[in-house]
Amino acid sequence: MLDVGEPNDGFEYREILGSDCAGQTVLDYLSRRYSHTTPSVWRERLAAGRVLFDGTAADAALVLEPGLSLVWRRPPWIEPRAPCTFALVYRDAHLLAVAKPRDLPTLPGGGFLTHTLLHVVRTRWPEAAPLHRLGRGTSGLVLCSRTPQARRGATRAWTERRVEKHYRALVTGVPARSAFRIEDPIGRVPHPRLGDVYAVSAGGKAALTEVRVLASANGRSIVEARIPTGRPHQIRIHLAAAGHPLVGDSLYISGGVPGEHPGLPGDTGYWLHSHRLRLDHPITGRRLELECMPPSVLRVGSGCEGLGF
Repeated sequence: MLDVGEPNDGFEYREILGSDCAGQTVLDYLSRRYSHTTPSVWRERLAAGRVLFDGTAADAALVLEPGLSLVWRRPPWIEPRAPCTFALVYRDAHLLAVAKPRDLPTLPGGGFLTHTLLHVVRTRWPEAAPLHRLGRGTSGLVLCSRTPQARRGATRAWTERRVEKHYRALVTGVPARSAFRIEDPIGRVPHPRLGDVYAVSAGGKAALTEVRVLASANGRSIVEARIPTGRPHQIRIHLAAAGHPLVGDSLYISGGVPGEHPGLPGDTGYWLHSHRLRLDHPITGRRLELECMPPSVLRVGSGCEGLGF
């Protein structure tokens, strides 16, 4: 179900200013820190008393000092539509695994606050904290911790690459090999609307995606992707780098970079699904093998919907 509903309760964005703000005016700092908002809009917010420094409404000409507390009181707003639901896959005293629907953001951002997986899961389990993030257009398994001990142990396993992550994706074209590896480094590159985004970059961080072709027809393929590393948008970037962008991806083209008129990272329309997670339980040590059924578009067998049958 796509929810619109009433305005949310607004939100207070908080930060402690670092040394990079020294000597800047409030207006200059906010305009550079949040470049997607114009200086004139920040002037209006400052005049309305919605920006506080150390608890006091600030004048636009105030010169900042490191260590000050900044609060931006965003008034209530109606969030974009999203399917505010999930399915429970696994639960114990320490961990929670849920199935995120396509089009629902995992965490707040980009105008989403309550229309997020984090919010809807916490209405039932307030202690839940996602251990990883799926893109808004990506569906499937999200693992959450319920205790600090579980979070520390699972985070360590992720850092040490002891968590197996398997995805399904619908891509353009038919790969020449049934199984292959993609190792292009991923870093930030220019984007005309955002300033920069993650993409293939010679100066980026090492990344590895292992791909297996499951089925192909009509110029499309369903593939399985395993990612020992976890760079932002890694599967979308790497499959595009290999010459097989995800069907419906408005951002990444062949080569693993933004196109001439690129979309945004949060745009949906592609098919990518977190299918399996395997890890040792951070408290008991027992091997966990979690699975979430792919949508029909990504299933292999008679009548492969994603391949045009």
